[in-house]
Amino acid sequence: MKEPIIFRRDDCLTHDQAMYWKDLLYRTVKIGTEVEFAMPKGVRKRDFLPPLVEELCPTKDLSRLGHYGVLDVISEHCGVEIQVIGRQPYYPALLKQYRAILDPLLERGVRARATCGLHYHILTIGLSEPVPEIVLANVWNLTRRYAPNLRFLTSACDRPEALCRRRKYASHLEMVRHTPGNRSMRDIQQILRDSYRVKEHENFLNLEHVAFNDAGEVRDFHVEFRFPDADLSPTSITAKTFLFLAMLLKAVEMSQYGVIHVGRIREWRRKKELLDMLSNNEGTLATSDTSAVTPEVIDELRTGCHELLELLKPIFGRFARVAYESSEAHPGFEVLSFLAETPVSLLRVSGRDWQEIEGILSERGVIAKEEKSWDKSDQRLIRLIELAELTGFSSPESWKWESAHELFLTPQELNRRLERLDTWRGLTWDAELGTMVFLG
Repeated sequence: MKEPIIFRRDDCLTHDQAMYWKDLLYRTVKIGTEVEFAMPKGVRKRDFLPPLVEELCPTKDLSRLGHYGVLDVISEHCGVEIQVIGRQPYYPALLKQYRAILDPLLERGVRARATCGLHYHILTIGLSEPVPEIVLANVWNLTRRYAPNLRFLTSACDRPEALCRRRKYASHLEMVRHTPGNRSMRDIQQILRDSYRVKEHENFLNLEHVAFNDAGEVRDFHVEFRFPDADLSPTSITAKTFLFLAMLLKAVEMSQYGVIHVGRIREWRRKKELLDMLSNNEGTLATSDTSAVTPEVIDELRTGCHELLELLKPIFGRFARVAYESSEAHPGFEVLSFLAETPVSLLRVSGRDWQEIEGILSERGVIAKEEKSWDKSDQRLIRLIELAELTGFSSPESWKWESAHELFLTPQELNRRLERLDTWRGLTWDAELGTMVFLG
């Protein structure tokens, strides 16, 4: 990251605290969405909405996922809004969920117009302890630092002079003015609440649902990223879900050192200029006027997008190791790297429809994995380790000798199979149990 300026604070997390909160939030945070779309041409909402509600079976309960993971389906000024319940961050499951919801709708001809948006809600349901305030401060300033790049990466309108929806629905005017370097996040929330310039719920990063305890810690952690444009690509929506999760976990890491700064004065002024180019109320209908966004400006925005992704790449490495065995590549990162160069807006400007966009992005989200072909001896060895069938040995060598005898393998053949398993899931010797165990 260029210019890693940090506001030093007295409430920095220790390394152990940061590790604790990264693990806890990864396991507990849910990221839900509000997916908005317009009616198919010639179709009346009163004819479209009731059957859709019946089909998607919304649970209206955040604790019950339901078949499609839908909380509610409601009428919106732009058309229809589907509120999708957040779930644990597993890429294939999220992608399958959004495809099950959106593919049938695209077949019926629903549209993403500039009056529609796509909001991401990050919340900790049922977390029994407050989140340190410094974590929220870093989420706030990390968003501010990369705001123009995030706006570009999530842009999804369909004309060069109207790449983004208008500022009114996700305004940055208050966000750019207030830093946690000299204010608490509770104070910033109150400023946003009292503002006459921007309605509280229409801020670029919406804090209206956050609740603090008497000590200023975050009792209810619930932030809303409002700036992404309407998007009907399941792959794009899924990848952006991981983007915002990665930003939260990176905010925890940064909280060991202080609060990230937005940059030096000249660079910060330029970022505000870029934001004004992308997000304003000067366009026609519900769009921004982005005619000032030249190819040179787009290259500048791309550079910032890649800087953000480079900062977040180690977090995506963790996602990959958890979900994709020993791989360091994560499909969400590959998709985001493509969107950093060519966001949905530029794909739509080129004339591609939503099915074509999904096809392009889904190709980027395919991670080539080594096919594991396990024969019966491999499967028996896996079971032997997982169920701890051979324990109490004094050394790895004695355990291997007995395992080879049990599986009718030569010592050399057993070692070869163990090396493959070690690459796949990681192996270590547990001296207390006297057996080999998997690490993952």
